[in-house]
Amino acid sequence: MKLELRPALFWDVRVDEIDLDKHRASVIERIATRGHWDEFKAMVNFYGTEVVKNTLLNTRYLDKRTLAYCSLIFDVSITQFRCYKLAQLNPEHWNY
Repeated sequence: MKLELRPALFWDVRVDEIDLDKHRASVIERIATRGHWDEFKAMVNFYGTEVVKNTLLNTRYLDKRTLAYCSLIFDVSITQFRCYKLAQLNPEHWNY
């Protein structure tokens, strides 16, 4: 099975040079934050639910919408994500 990567999603690198095993964390993070639903499903089918979940739990940054979505999809509290813990350590200005 092969995971098809959309070139527009990986605009900063050559898609044909991406090693799906070696660059797993960056591929999962990019698809989770900027990909479409069908790309997300294909990624989960390719890597497996546990690998995707553990990778996203240890990601340093996810935007608020992606964080909430991943929390819901994988049935994990937002507070268990590394990016949430790092955000709490580095407070920003109020987001109105």
